[in-house]
Amino acid sequence: MSIAFVILAAGQGTRMNSDLPKVLHQIGGAPMLVHAIRAAEFQDPSRIVVVTGHGGEAVGKAALDYQPMVDIAEQGEQLGTAHAVAQARSALEGFEGDVIVLYGDTPFVQTETLEKMREARAAHDVVVLGFEAADPGRYGRLVMDGKNLERIVEFKDATEEERRITLCNSGVIAANAQVLFGLIDAVGNDNASGEYYLTDIIGLARGRGLSAGAVTCDEAETLGVNSRAELSTAEALFQARRRAEALEDGVTLIAPDTVHFAFDTVIGRDSVVEPNVVFGPGASVESGVTVRAFSHLEGCHVSRGSVVGPYARLRPGAELAEDVKIGNFVEIKASRVDRGAKINHLTYVGDAEVGEEANLGAGTVTCNYDGVMKHQTRIGARAFIGSSTMLVAPVSIGDDAMTGSGSVITQDVEPGALAIGRAKQVTKPGLARKLFEMLKAQKAKKQQGAE
Repeated sequence: MSIAFVILAAGQGTRMNSDLPKVLHQIGGAPMLVHAIRAAEFQDPSRIVVVTGHGGEAVGKAALDYQPMVDIAEQGEQLGTAHAVAQARSALEGFEGDVIVLYGDTPFVQTETLEKMREARAAHDVVVLGFEAADPGRYGRLVMDGKNLERIVEFKDATEEERRITLCNSGVIAANAQVLFGLIDAVGNDNASGEYYLTDIIGLARGRGLSAGAVTCDEAETLGVNSRAELSTAEALFQARRRAEALEDGVTLIAPDTVHFAFDTVIGRDSVVEPNVVFGPGASVESGVTVRAFSHLEGCHVSRGSVVGPYARLRPGAELAEDVKIGNFVEIKASRVDRGAKINHLTYVGDAEVGEEANLGAGTVTCNYDGVMKHQTRIGARAFIGSSTMLVAPVSIGDDAMTGSGSVITQDVEPGALAIGRAKQVTKPGLARKLFEMLKAQKAKKQQGAE
């Protein structure tokens, strides 16, 4: 059966003490909302509707930047979760499949759990995701009768007996679209908060002779983020999961607790990641790569057999071919480095193409920016760039060419040629000693005057 998702992302999140809408706070380099959208995407949905409210323009933009096919619905007033879901009705007009309601501040619901909910729909008209809580606290409680869910009761409305229940409500609900909106139409706000609770649809469903059931998951999947402390806990949980997945996939992490992943990091088997490496969004690493300590990779691709670092930075648009060597204190941005090239230390390469087996000496800089425009540097195959060479783009260095150390190269160098662009050295015998004596005398005179 076709599936659609409604993701509630309207809350302000006052406990975050932030000008940023709660769902835009990041975990693993991506807004929490993106994690919820990704969970939905794995189900190959017909539609995804994000319901916005506080900071709606920014929230909607973040959703569409990640997934342009998302529909945005606005909740002008925050009158409760049932009211929020109701705002998605027009976006789902004509849809006849099932709808699952997710939350933009609950980023860890797993695809396997969503599959279980879809399977449970064969036995129940409405399915709720629950969890056994170590400390039930103020969670809503699931009141069960055998395998049937009788009702969901909010903590503030629960009796003392109901508060002793440890099976808690995550808020995630699945139902047929027509059934869901039909039940929502009947929800009232006669409760302690004066809000329209989505959880009330369970009692309404049972009253109409419909069946309701519950699927359970690990409590960590249902972690909601409402404060900076909870955001920190969520980040730690995310990182722990990604490290465990990397190890399971055949990646060697020398010091796992010091490696930080983004939500979309990809690393191939038999790669080795040394301590204190950070993967920002958009980094992909093929098999058999070594990433040495204290390196930062973002928006880049590293091919098989390459070595990066230590203390290297690969910025967005860096593309390394096979068997490339990038050493300490090297920064690569918006550049392709071809097979076997070596850029071993203290070098910046931006907006450039570096040919096969080229070798860039220490202190090489591609001077790519004139204050207004970025310009390209092309370095040919097997070219040798001497240490402390400034390549003033746009400029091209031919195959098998060479530049002398300390050169400023402003013109193209033809293949096989040697280019030297240095100022003429002038040596004045004895002048250094005389200059030092003069400067020391001036310093002493100033000190005497100050006294």
